Amino acid sequence: MTFKSTDKSFKKNAKQLTWVFLLKAQYAMKCIGLIAKALCSVINAIENQFKENFLFKFIRGFLVLCFVLLSFDMVAYWNGWQFLETTETQGWMHSAYLYWIFFRANYIAYPVQCISNFCIILFIIQSVDKLALCIGWFWIKFRDIKPRLQDFSLSEEYPMVLVQIPMCNEKEVYKQSISAVCQLDWPKDRLLIQVLDDSDDDMLMLLLKEEVSKWRKFGTKIIYHNRLVRTGYKAGNLQSAMRYDYVKNYEFVAILYADFQPSPDFLKQTIPHFKGNPELGLVQARWKFVNKDENLMTQLQNINMCFHFEMEQQVNGVFLNFFGFNGTAGVWRIKALEDSGGWLDRTTVEDMDIAVRAHLNGWKFMFLNDVKVLCEAPASYEAYRKQQYHWHSGPMNLFRLCLADVTTSKIPIWKKANLILLFFLLRKLILPFYSFTLLCIILPLTMFIPEAQLPVWIIFYAPICMSFLSILSSPRSFPFVIPYLLFENTMSVTRFNAIFSGLLQMGSSYEWIVTKKAGRSSEATKLKDLNHTRLQRRASESIVLELMKLKKIDEEEKPVTRVKKSRRVCKQELAFALLFLVAAGRSLLSGLGVHFCVLLFQGVSFLLVGFGLIGEYI
Repeated sequence: MTFKSTDKSFKKNAKQLTWVFLLKAQYAMKCIGLIAKALCSVINAIENQFKENFLFKFIRGFLVLCFVLLSFDMVAYWNGWQFLETTETQGWMHSAYLYWIFFRANYIAYPVQCISNFCIILFIIQSVDKLALCIGWFWIKFRDIKPRLQDFSLSEEYPMVLVQIPMCNEKEVYKQSISAVCQLDWPKDRLLIQVLDDSDDDMLMLLLKEEVSKWRKFGTKIIYHNRLVRTGYKAGNLQSAMRYDYVKNYEFVAILYADFQPSPDFLKQTIPHFKGNPELGLVQARWKFVNKDENLMTQLQNINMCFHFEMEQQVNGVFLNFFGFNGTAGVWRIKALEDSGGWLDRTTVEDMDIAVRAHLNGWKFMFLNDVKVLCEAPASYEAYRKQQYHWHSGPMNLFRLCLADVTTSKIPIWKKANLILLFFLLRKLILPFYSFTLLCIILPLTMFIPEAQLPVWIIFYAPICMSFLSILSSPRSFPFVIPYLLFENTMSVTRFNAIFSGLLQMGSSYEWIVTKKAGRSSEATKLKDLNHTRLQRRASESIVLELMKLKKIDEEEKPVTRVKKSRRVCKQELAFALLFLVAAGRSLLSGLGVHFCVLLFQGVSFLLVGFGLIGEYI
């Protein structure tokens, strides 16, 4: 009986222990869930605040620290402590200064020097890449290597071509764009124009419909499409346009943004290259700014784009048969788009996305440097900064998404290395990273930590040489070497923000912002439109009057509020301006003349950009 009673108590204790363990496990899982939820909340908060607050707060704190150190060093310089060889202290401030020297020499200088050496290595690698591009460019010029055009002699040879004009609230440029595309020299029965409008302005939609109907009266096959559900931005717009049944009758599709004005022979200069080349999927033309001489900003942008097209696109097209699609001024073989999965809205750089996927599927690309399409460059710093943020956050987000596809694809290993190491890492990630870290953080920091030094060649001579290489493709811009270098260093702040926003999948990396345009056109384009002006005015008179009446009624119903226009101030750029000016003051105490000049002029550059003077007034 005793044995049985012990067995029952044992079973009872075992059941109790089991319930205790289950309750503890449940409690532990609940704690883990709460911790995970808290971590997710913290991560979301960081994501929401990173773009606008994190970097600015960091630079503001860094600026305050540098200002305190400058004041400290000025006191030491005034009292002559830097020249005293004795170890005897002259008060608590002198003692604190000696402790600061000991601390920075033993604990701060080494990590700063390691980071600066790492950035110097990245700079050398990127400089070698730029030098290789320049050598390839010289070789192309020397050997006159370029695609040879095959002319169409029979009307039967003209393939069916679809031209797409994606736009969204482009009221300043829609007329000149539609006019230029409708005047393309191509058989009208073998050409269809799609105006893909994502506008949400009812008045603009009516004007676009009227513009399309006017050109339809001239015998042009042109269709207006407006989506009810505007998802996926431009990628969703293009994707929906390719789903119509009549698209199956067309072999090629040309894509032109709303501010692009192709010449009448654009299709005759691009389409013939597809003949006899079934592996060719894309023919890309070059951009040409109609307002490149408008102000300093457009001139500096022209330098960048000339290098991009002549050096990067042309060299990669000749030697690798691959480059990133620029999103416009290009002609695609529709079969290449379909084989590559079509347009995807997973990133804001759908043009680069489709180019990478087409390259992984074996399609070849061709760049035509002699075929130029007129377009408009952003004339204000605010518009240019938004464009650059979009152009640098999107590729990093795409790199994160397509890395697995690239590594597991069947293309040769050297093509994989080109995509991962050169196309994404070196030219999209490393360049903005080292330029920001080295020239905007390390350089001012070394003024307060003299034990960690940057050589003069890395902050002055080498960057100027690289700027000269960038201007080789636009020799008329040689007087702008120094402004170009200073402005590129200034833009590194925006680009650094963008690459980490894309890598960390921040919400801002999915934002699509249409670059603001003013509707500038060339003189040649204006002359082409003279023949159609009178008829267009007569046809649109009635609808314009109706729209003006509606607008007048709306304005009368709404209360009159005067909005005072104010120039936008960029806080981050102003913080960097003060940082560089404080560091320039510290360099005077050390007698570093070259460093002082670099810091002073870079600080002035940040100051002009911070107050929004670049682009509108300079």
